[in-house]
Amino acid sequence: MKKILTLLMSLSLVIVLAACGNNDDNKSADKSLYDKVKSKGVITIGTEGTYAPFTFHDKKSGKLTGFDVEIAREVAKRIGVKPKFVETKWDGMFAGLDSKRYDMVANEVGIRPDRQKKYDFSDPYIVSKAVLIVRKDNNKIKNFDDLKGKRAGQSLTSNYSKIAKDHGAKVTPVEGFNQSIDLLTSGRIDATVNDSLSYLDSKKTRPNLPIKVAYEEKNAAKSAFLFRKGSDELIKKINKALKDMHDDGTYLKISKKWFGTDVSK
Repeated sequence: MKKILTLLMSLSLVIVLAACGNNDDNKSADKSLYDKVKSKGVITIGTEGTYAPFTFHDKKSGKLTGFDVEIAREVAKRIGVKPKFVETKWDGMFAGLDSKRYDMVANEVGIRPDRQKKYDFSDPYIVSKAVLIVRKDNNKIKNFDDLKGKRAGQSLTSNYSKIAKDHGAKVTPVEGFNQSIDLLTSGRIDATVNDSLSYLDSKKTRPNLPIKVAYEEKNAAKSAFLFRKGSDELIKKINKALKDMHDDGTYLKISKKWFGTDVSK
């Protein structure tokens, strides 16, 4: 009888300990990304650092800057944490988010249905159009259909690469906008499909570039911050910060600094 009682008491103790362990595990699992970010006091942000005027290094100071960088810094400030930027190539950016190298991505990531299946987005904070850029002396490529069989310099997983591929272009992988323009001006590619705002910035900073826009897409594309699925509370806080920035004029101030206009429309 004593043996049976001892055995029952032992079993009860195991069950209690297991239950306590499960509660601890549940508490850990229930802790949201936002709670973790607030606890650390830092939000880690993936970005290229080579994509002017959105995310790049200032030539004089060497510091990371750009439109997306400033918007992300302001958002971090408003949710009460410090931003820590992790620079990576575009084509490895999604894998870096998957492996939790950073909490979010700030790199003018276009909102696409295929991406929405795997990731979550903040509210959009910038709107732009795809443009077809060619050398100034090229009069044969006039629209996307003319890309068939032509060499297009593209970041492999970008929206613009998909446009080029869908129209039959032979895609030459590049690490960013500047590399695609360098390949274009040197004659190693025939065109690049890219961002209208990047093109305007390049013409502003390098007015003698022998390039032109052959075609501009009619529909504007929306871009936003990118997150892993399940980041709901953090996204909610960031969306509120973005709304507050619009309401108090901070967003417009940053937008005009980089583009001279409101790029959220």
